[in-house]
Amino acid sequence: MDQPNVLVTGATGFVGRRLVPALVERGLRPRAMTRRPEAYDGPGDPVGADVGDPDTLTAALAGIDVAVYLVHSLDQADFEERDAEAARSFGRAAAEAGVRQIVYLGGLGTDDEELSPHLRSRREVERLLGEAGVPVTVLRAAIIVGHGGISWELTRQLVKNLPAMVVPKWTTTRTQPIALDDVVRYLSGVIGDERTLGEVYEVGGPETMTYLDMLQIAADVASGRSVPIVRVPVLTPRLSSYWLALVTDVDVTTGRNLIDSMGTEVVVTDHRIRDLLPGEVLSYREAVQRALGERLAEGDDI
Repeated sequence: MDQPNVLVTGATGFVGRRLVPALVERGLRPRAMTRRPEAYDGPGDPVGADVGDPDTLTAALAGIDVAVYLVHSLDQADFEERDAEAARSFGRAAAEAGVRQIVYLGGLGTDDEELSPHLRSRREVERLLGEAGVPVTVLRAAIIVGHGGISWELTRQLVKNLPAMVVPKWTTTRTQPIALDDVVRYLSGVIGDERTLGEVYEVGGPETMTYLDMLQIAADVASGRSVPIVRVPVLTPRLSSYWLALVTDVDVTTGRNLIDSMGTEVVVTDHRIRDLLPGEVLSYREAVQRALGERLAEGDDI
């Protein structure tokens, strides 16, 4: 597909609002899907639609070659059911519209282990998007580090608000964070590339680290100090979510859904994306610096 017509769902979200400008730079004119097109002030062509309302999808998908799926319901208690139904409806509408590729940003984690509800839902969405026959290209990532991301905001606010941290066992789980800039580069790179149809790629930064490592590095970049850590062997996901809600502005439901996944090791085991789309990826420290720099540029403190 030389110059595909692209629809980006969640165009005003954390990843979508960065991807749309990247596609414009690539020479495309993406269609930016949002529930409030009248308020959209970004590049591309705004279109009003909601993945939760199948009747709105027909017009949004008309004439589209590639649809990028970047929506989820993580802030809802019944997010698994909501996301499954939305993915099934979107895949069906895409097939009826003649879409040739769906690109989906999912979550890392091996299929041979017991996944959390969050990661299990991501896997189910992968399958349901392609159920009606449109080839799906999946990028699976762990924590994406960038200004405005929920997981990054948890990290930033924890190291900002607490002089010392009482941390549960899950902070010693290994993960492989990736910079938002690299996620956008990979997403843009697979859009319209017929070699990627039906493929699943794992994406991550250059380092494997624990959540504790991430907190310490973020504290060092933000303030030049380390944060004293007190480990608590038993702190359930429910209690952890209340703790996060107390010291950050992330709501209890979202916090708990994220924490449920943090006991699962999420590291890259398949590096094919590096051959397909070569290029240096940012370190975690560089990703943190960029996230904080963007926050400062918008007039907020770190």
